[in-house]
Amino acid sequence: MKWRGRQRSSNIEDRRGRGGGGLGGLGRMGGLGRGGGTRIPIPMGRGSGIGGIGALLLIGVVLFALGINPLSLIDGASPSLDSVQSTQSRPLPAPGEDELADFVGVVIKETEDLWEGVFAEAGANYTPPRVVLFTDAVQSGCGAADARTGPFYCPLDERVYIDLSFYDELRDRFGAPGDFAQAYVLAHEVGHHIQQVTGVLPEFNAARSGLSQEEANRWSVRIELQADCYAGIWAAYAGQQDLLEDGDIAEAINAADQIGDDTMQERMQGYAVPKTFSHGTSAQRREWFERGYRTGDVNQCDTFSGAV
Repeated sequence: MKWRGRQRSSNIEDRRGRGGGGLGGLGRMGGLGRGGGTRIPIPMGRGSGIGGIGALLLIGVVLFALGINPLSLIDGASPSLDSVQSTQSRPLPAPGEDELADFVGVVIKETEDLWEGVFAEAGANYTPPRVVLFTDAVQSGCGAADARTGPFYCPLDERVYIDLSFYDELRDRFGAPGDFAQAYVLAHEVGHHIQQVTGVLPEFNAARSGLSQEEANRWSVRIELQADCYAGIWAAYAGQQDLLEDGDIAEAINAADQIGDDTMQERMQGYAVPKTFSHGTSAQRREWFERGYRTGDVNQCDTFSGAV
């Protein structure tokens, strides 16, 4: 990805190396209505391509955790930590002093430019998320989390949280190297913010309490796949801005493949249990990322009509 020398986002909080704070339970984000017959309306818009997207197709969000079912975090089960970081932040190092922080800042700025244009075309203003860099553990608006959770979005404070050591794990443990694999993860989390700021997330959470775990998992899969599709739309935008290099899209598709529920479970326990899937299979994640990338159209990201 051609990111060096480009403008960074100003919406980055650097909490790396900050100790203190107390262990708090993750805030419960409401309930879900009654299971089988519940249908959450999805706003529909007309238009095609990034230049003519129109209104958004959106639905709820849960925390993105590669190794932990995000629905268990929402229910209030927080990791066991001796300490978590306080909410104190410091400015990012000057450009050129911290390459990975620079990279995150540039990717987030590009997502801001994309979604500001999308929202403006729909006659709305876009308020971007804050992105929090932390080390080992952090206190979020959703409670305490640590690096084991993976990158996640907290709708209660509208922030994306990431321990940058995750990228080492993405490369070494999950076999997904490359800067565009890293960019895909960020764009996916920003996709959850898009789901939040349009107001559909509260509907999802208000309806959630009546679902069984298996039903909630099925909703979660559709939510995560939509965020993958939004990440694909961002990749299409990056291509329009001439930011892509050879192999970038292949890196993102490989990352989507490596973190599918079936691949993850087979890697960790030797077999997969489909009823526990909460993010989608490798094939599904590839398909929805590619759909967003191929079309650049949010109207193609409806994961809630028909099969996924």
